[in-house]
Amino acid sequence: MLFEKINKSFIINNIKRDLYIFIKNSALQIPFEPNLFGYNLNIHLILEYLAFFLAFRYYVFLRKGSRDSISSLNRLSIILGAALGALIGSRLVGYLENPIVPISKENIIQLLNTKTIMGGLFGGLLGVEIAKKIIGETKSSGDLFVLPIILGIFIGRIGCFLSGVNEFTYGKETTSIFGLDLGDGVLRHPLALYELGFLIILFFSLKTFQKTSILDDGELFKWFMLFYFTFRFFMEFLKPNVFYIVGLSSIQLLCVICWLYYYKFIFQKLKNAR
Repeated sequence: MLFEKINKSFIINNIKRDLYIFIKNSALQIPFEPNLFGYNLNIHLILEYLAFFLAFRYYVFLRKGSRDSISSLNRLSIILGAALGALIGSRLVGYLENPIVPISKENIIQLLNTKTIMGGLFGGLLGVEIAKKIIGETKSSGDLFVLPIILGIFIGRIGCFLSGVNEFTYGKETTSIFGLDLGDGVLRHPLALYELGFLIILFFSLKTFQKTSILDDGELFKWFMLFYFTFRFFMEFLKPNVFYIVGLSSIQLLCVICWLYYYKFIFQKLKNAR
């Protein structure tokens, strides 16, 4: 009996010791660069692909449980239009965020890898509208994409945070309690974490709004775009941008363009709120 107690105590103590060593050796370092079989993995790229996959699977799940008034063929054309528009928009706005002039062979790879979700969203919106014009589709198509898009951005932002200063999603230096060392020894605003918190609130708010309110077709997507772009407009003030036009960064100018794009919707809601 005594031997069993001693043996059990010995095992528990060994487990505690091994667990402590594991936690200590697994302490998260930013930038987080996991090593597998001698190769450093690009965690941001991995999570980016995972974001696309899970967001699409979530979209398929939602579409099965809804009455989609758009035919499968037209929906496919719309998705292709969104993908092409997002590809062009993300690169274009990413380049305008910090223009490389002149463009040379040395920085062409950097140019191709430069992208931003803001340009992807607005470029995707324009791509959808162009595709719908071509195929003659008149019904609103964005509502079904809203929650999957938020899920995809959320997963991608985890990758941004883990990449630290390797991705231009970090904030300015700060002495506030929110400051984190993101890899360069400087306490900075962790903008990716701020956005993760906002996305959680936005996801459940829009999901509840969708269930409890009578919305016109396309209205949920408009609310998402306005809320997200407004959030990003103010977050840009915490970002160490170096390129400005009329005192605003390229992302902020895109936010203003988004507001102008939806000006009729904004005025309508303000009028109805009186």
